[in-house]
Amino acid sequence: MTFRGWTDAVLDFYDGLEVDNSRTYWQAHRAVYDEQVRGPMVELLAELADEFGEPKLFRPNRDIRFSADKSPYKTNIGAAIGGHGYVQLSADGLAAARGTYAFSTDQLARYRRAVALDLPGEALVAIVDAVRAAGLTITAAGQLTTAPRGYPRDHPRIELLRYKGLVTWKQWPVEPWLATAAAKDEVVAVLRASAPLVGWLERYVGPSET
Repeated sequence: MTFRGWTDAVLDFYDGLEVDNSRTYWQAHRAVYDEQVRGPMVELLAELADEFGEPKLFRPNRDIRFSADKSPYKTNIGAAIGGHGYVQLSADGLAAARGTYAFSTDQLARYRRAVALDLPGEALVAIVDAVRAAGLTITAAGQLTTAPRGYPRDHPRIELLRYKGLVTWKQWPVEPWLATAAAKDEVVAVLRASAPLVGWLERYVGPSET
């Protein structure tokens, strides 16, 4: 099947789920989820796979074991793409991201060493500047409020040193193009603009060794 976007049924489904996050609601609207929410997402991921890598669609159920919020279902559908990419849809609209959202301990150490060195650090600054100029946000799972231990507070790249991960992010509100194939073009533009960041992370940080 060819990806053609999402209909307004998606927004109605998630609006309703936010009001009634229950198994009863889910079962009553399961066909809408399968056909109008999950179906187009699977089609989109299939079209992105050749260029950006194997996708992994996340389950709609929340892990409530250690959460104070016991609502059983996520109010968005999300998927990882090729280990570094991410796409998400909810009642708020569409979002795409690429990078490493949260570094493991060994990744964080390698990341900070690379940022502190002039050659890789200045290369990352140039990449971040270009990404922001393209209209994307730089974010992460967390950010220190001060310098990490062992690094001076006046380091020229202190902003980057404080990050505990590094991803691009762009979110679009609900627009008419969401119901068309143009939604794919928006996601692709973000993933492509983020490629230099992924390349930097692969070269200087790499996968977790723990």
